[in-house]
Amino acid sequence: MRRRHTTKMIKAALVAAGSGGLVAGAVYVVQADAPDGSGGGRTAALAGSGAGGVGRPDAAALAARVADRLGARTTGAYVDGAGRPVVTVTNAADAATVRAAGAVPKTARRSPAALNRATATLRRSAAGVPGTGWAVDPATSQVVMWTDDSVTGARMAAVRGAARRLGTTVRMVRIPGRLRPLALGGDAIFGGGSRCSLGFNVKRGGQDFFLTAGHCGNIVRTWTADQQGAQPAGTTVRSSFPGDDFALVRSAPGAAGEGEVNLYNGRTQDITRAGDAVVGQRVTRSGSTTGVSTGRVTAVGATVNFPEGTVTGMIQTTVCAEPGDSGGPLFSGGTALGLTSGGSGDCRTGGVTFFQPVTEPLRAFGAQVF
Repeated sequence: MRRRHTTKMIKAALVAAGSGGLVAGAVYVVQADAPDGSGGGRTAALAGSGAGGVGRPDAAALAARVADRLGARTTGAYVDGAGRPVVTVTNAADAATVRAAGAVPKTARRSPAALNRATATLRRSAAGVPGTGWAVDPATSQVVMWTDDSVTGARMAAVRGAARRLGTTVRMVRIPGRLRPLALGGDAIFGGGSRCSLGFNVKRGGQDFFLTAGHCGNIVRTWTADQQGAQPAGTTVRSSFPGDDFALVRSAPGAAGEGEVNLYNGRTQDITRAGDAVVGQRVTRSGSTTGVSTGRVTAVGATVNFPEGTVTGMIQTTVCAEPGDSGGPLFSGGTALGLTSGGSGDCRTGGVTFFQPVTEPLRAFGAQVF
């Protein structure tokens, strides 16, 4: 009988959103700034999240597909509070293309080029400050820049100065708590005294592999399914961190799993495809510490600043996570979206969690979910 690999682990993240290419970013409702202008007291929430709209199940996939078709002519796409796929445009011809595809066009107040220049400026001036980040908000055509509780004093002054120089193009928010590495893993795979989580089972060249976090693959070559080391799980064959946060592990003979995710209620979710996350999309994370958690995507294309280096292209969400959840899968229905990387907060008070998009390692390794 084939053992079903599910998911479980976590270990990482200080953030900054806004990678090289312009993509849909955070959609925020931002409350008033603190009197001292520090950003304290500001909270970030998904725009339209109070509307409770669910929309049709393919709204996120449609938004992503149309935005990809427009390429550099759009500032991004998202699913609004009514569940509609929205794609930003800068001209009438693209608006007609979006409507014809079944999505809603929204005229961008700033051009993709202008927002790219703003994120490039922030990368030069603030990318070395852990606990900070930025992402393009396609709903407002702004760059949302955030800081966590570790950013104070001179570092806060420097960050505020960088944002101020960009005027109204940048909007600052505060993330409660600290964006941090989450040192423990789940109980799925063990090696070298470390505990990490299996993400998704994949096929490559007809052989069985699974994905996990790159910061795990960097330090562990031989994995087991038990802490005592009696049940071989696999061998790391490639790992990427920093820059990315994913690793490919060749499944041990007899240990290959099926393409399912543990829902921690006696059931599983079959994963049949992989896709790109879209702002506003409802998503689910599975992990061994807190089980299943749900939320929404608040940004894509995030750049995560670690003490060990920078990771780009991450998915930002309102999904909570705790040590032991990392490396676990992020998914929407039967679509694989990402691998848990890290964040701030916990599942009692809430928090922010970041994920490595799964489409990137699948392309890099020539693998497929099944």
